[in-house]
Amino acid sequence: MAGGAAQPGAELLAFAGFLDSSPQPLAYGYGRRSLRELRAREFSRLAGTVYLDHAGATLFPQSQLTNFTKDLMENVYGNPHSQNISSKLTHDTVEQVRYRILAHFHTSPEDYTVIFTAGSTAALKLVAEAFPWVSPGPESSGSWFCYLTDSHTSVVGMRKITAAMNVTSIPIRPEDMWSVEKQDAAAAGNQDCQPPHLFCYPAQSNFSGTRYPLSWIEEVKSGHTRPMSVPGKWFVLLDAAAYVGTSPLDLSVHQADFVPISFYKIFGFPTGLGALLVNNRSAPLLRKTYFGGGTAAAYLAGDDFYIPRESVAERFEDGTISFLDIIALKHGFDALEHLTGGMENVRQHTFTLARYTYAALSALRYPNGAPVVRIYSDSEFSSPEVQGPVISFNVLDDHGRIIGYSQVDKMASLYNIHVRTGCFCNTGACQRHLGISDEMVKKHLQAGHVCGDDVDLIDGQPTGSVRISFGYMSTLEDAQAFLRFIIATHLCPPHGQQLPLATPGEAGAPPTGSEAQDAVPAIVATRSPSPQEDAPPDARVWNNSLTTVHAVGLCPPLLEATGTQLTPSEKAAGVPDGDLGSRVITNLYIYPIKSCAAFEVTRWPLGNQGLLYDRSWMVVNHNGICLSQKQEPRLCLIQPFIDLQRRIMVIQARGMEPIEVPLEENSERAQICQSKVCADRVNTYDCGEKISSWLSKFFGRPCHLIKQSSDFQRSARRKHGKDQPACTTAALSLVNEAQYLLVNRSSVLELQQQLSTSDENGKEELFPMKDLISRFRANIITNGTRAFEEENWDEVSIGSLRFQVLGPCHRCQMICIDQQTGQRNKDIFQKLSERQERQVNFGVYLMHTALDSSSPCYLSVGSQVLPMLKENTEHDDLSASEKHQDVIS
Repeated sequence: MAGGAAQPGAELLAFAGFLDSSPQPLAYGYGRRSLRELRAREFSRLAGTVYLDHAGATLFPQSQLTNFTKDLMENVYGNPHSQNISSKLTHDTVEQVRYRILAHFHTSPEDYTVIFTAGSTAALKLVAEAFPWVSPGPESSGSWFCYLTDSHTSVVGMRKITAAMNVTSIPIRPEDMWSVEKQDAAAAGNQDCQPPHLFCYPAQSNFSGTRYPLSWIEEVKSGHTRPMSVPGKWFVLLDAAAYVGTSPLDLSVHQADFVPISFYKIFGFPTGLGALLVNNRSAPLLRKTYFGGGTAAAYLAGDDFYIPRESVAERFEDGTISFLDIIALKHGFDALEHLTGGMENVRQHTFTLARYTYAALSALRYPNGAPVVRIYSDSEFSSPEVQGPVISFNVLDDHGRIIGYSQVDKMASLYNIHVRTGCFCNTGACQRHLGISDEMVKKHLQAGHVCGDDVDLIDGQPTGSVRISFGYMSTLEDAQAFLRFIIATHLCPPHGQQLPLATPGEAGAPPTGSEAQDAVPAIVATRSPSPQEDAPPDARVWNNSLTTVHAVGLCPPLLEATGTQLTPSEKAAGVPDGDLGSRVITNLYIYPIKSCAAFEVTRWPLGNQGLLYDRSWMVVNHNGICLSQKQEPRLCLIQPFIDLQRRIMVIQARGMEPIEVPLEENSERAQICQSKVCADRVNTYDCGEKISSWLSKFFGRPCHLIKQSSDFQRSARRKHGKDQPACTTAALSLVNEAQYLLVNRSSVLELQQQLSTSDENGKEELFPMKDLISRFRANIITNGTRAFEEENWDEVSIGSLRFQVLGPCHRCQMICIDQQTGQRNKDIFQKLSERQERQVNFGVYLMHTALDSSSPCYLSVGSQVLPMLKENTEHDDLSASEKHQDVIS
């Protein structure tokens, strides 16, 4: 290990020794088929990426897509409802795919029917709507709908349909099904004359990977095992969507009545296509109300007359099926068989990887003996019969406290490791394994947490977990890269010494972005007027419209801009806390193009959306999707300059000729297009082919520059102050959340000290202060008196301007990107997460409360910053001068 010895408990479990010590034979790979060659040939796009979300969606091989495309190019497939030659070809091919599906599940058209749906969710909804429910009455207690609490949301959602039919829904805990006593089937009497009931359970939990006994199918149907002790005939729906992605299912043995599946879980492509496999003995019971195109044998438009088709599939497949996607399944089966030799091989291979990873994770310990992770499982990964290739866990600190899944996910992304976090659309299993009560779920909702968000801890308690899952193309290198990531981020020796990781370019290595790019120095507008300079005579409030911009002399000619130099206030930032005197603005930055380099100024006008032209433009890909440094780190190498005199923005980058873009659109030529920023719809316009070609050349792929339309108002709600109505709003540019971001130098200084390392001579080396500040991409930099005091501010006054503090900025992995080179360094995010133990915050969001329209408004370097503390902040540790400042502000 470079720089020191590994801590005890940090060693990587040897795979060969693991296989030798296994009490049962384990299989890795596919015999003579080389897994390494398979990955290189079929999944070259995974180079440098560790994909561990196969339970969410597995990946398609290149040959599947190639052969499918070739099929489409060589054949004409028409609508199967027509009678021409191309339509008959489609119909026959679709029918052949139905046979292939049934054969895959070891059954035949004599026993099962394939009904194509839009996915497993649509299949579940079909059963809920068509099952022959019996409402309770004088002579019958009616039907019952029972489902395992460890079920996907789409199963639990069936109860809303049954409730509308006055049918009782009962959740069944797994432990209750495991402990239920076997009963005499004869005691149930003549089941055919009693109301039908439905029991739903997953073959595999999508939360923990637990595989529930397939024997329950026959036991429940026969009456030997009853979810509820009520008279009636039980039918079984086996939710196989998660199970069949990595395991064979033999329906000739386990004859469930209804089996919903999703094909992208098996093949990766196509998405949006599933099926309901219906046992032919149960099919006649299904009732249907709506009828769509292709389902009728005959009907009358003017009378209530409708006769359905005889075929069960045709009766339930409303409208034209997705026939091209169905044809793609044929190539999915071909590729899967060719690459793996069958699903039993896939089951053994993926289980071996999961069991190895489980064993390695379970063995990881902190120096004090505390476990590094808490794994949620009902098995000890003893066999693939009881456990799928899924591991759900939370990372712990050395005191046993849970580290939020969002924080783990952000760190994993720095290593290009793709995991899943949250509750995975399975609240029941999440509650059971994490000990979350029903009241806590409701409390979490009141606290603002909803399914799928990144609110990972509330009052120190987890709201979800991290999940990794393996697919048939997963490799030992994937598993070990993930384990190295856990070791490096939680068992890393002090003082920045790193455990050995994969080298750049290997799976699991922290991606390096554009390492070869030369640094582009930040630019400071050194000749801007001083803060004391009189304002221009124009008395209107600044906004982002050219008609109100009269800022002659505000920004120097670009040729006179110089490289970065430390101002006196910057030099003062290195002194100990408490010696800085009053708080002042030390630096001002605007970011004209979202995610691109900063433009530093000493004085700048405010607009109604924040600093004038801050984040007014953004770079989008060929699909109009906004690019950020998380996807394209080289954005930080694009350096924009604003010249208000000439009303242009000049853009520079190493190796490129400078290019000019006008600050405002030509209203006659501008073509309005819509885009999204943080789920908000925004109206923008394209800045033209010239700049598009420039950007495309720099990035090596099609890109466009777009600007927010000047007549489009994007609003954000803000918390209301004492003198403001509750529903005030503020205008936003293309920022993520707020008009301004403020960072305190004292906070940066504390982080700098935490990041300090010692060279071989014992001399302390500091992370450059300027580099650290640039990573946080703030607009306003102040020289606070104490680190992180800004988190207790409620309002800020700068001159005659008042700003409301909206709260902390929750940081993502972008702070790990060096803004001068585009290279990534994970240490900053890791240090912040260690300090704050929970959510990674740095800096605070501001919004101006109101702008005085009687004169233009400016922010200037050197202006005094007067904060007002939150009402519940303790004042005991404040100096007398600070207490006075709190009062007067």
